[in-house]
Amino acid sequence: MEIVSIERKTFEAMVAKFDRFVSRMDAICRRHGEKKMSEWMDNQDVCRMLNISPRTLQTLRDNGTLGYSQINHKIYYHPEDVQRIMSAVEGKRKKKSAMAVSSDSHTE
Repeated sequence: MEIVSIERKTFEAMVAKFDRFVSRMDAICRRHGEKKMSEWMDNQDVCRMLNISPRTLQTLRDNGTLGYSQINHKIYYHPEDVQRIMSAVEGKRKKKSAMAVSSDSHTE
């Protein structure tokens, strides 16, 4: 093992900088403390809420319609983002069903 010797003044300066760093991190954590993981939604929650398949959810991510964060291979969504696209998803669903009804009436 190698021993490194530094002056007391240098050591104290390092400790002071580290203390300031810790204080900043504590402040950031307090400021953003209300953003807990319980406020996030996972794939299953979003699919259930929007009544869509996992593949459709993948498409919404891929085309940038729905923002997300990925942590250790797990994907999370802000509930506000899911609420924002809810009407768009419903609108597409209604449009598809109207087109299906329209095409059914032409085949009869």
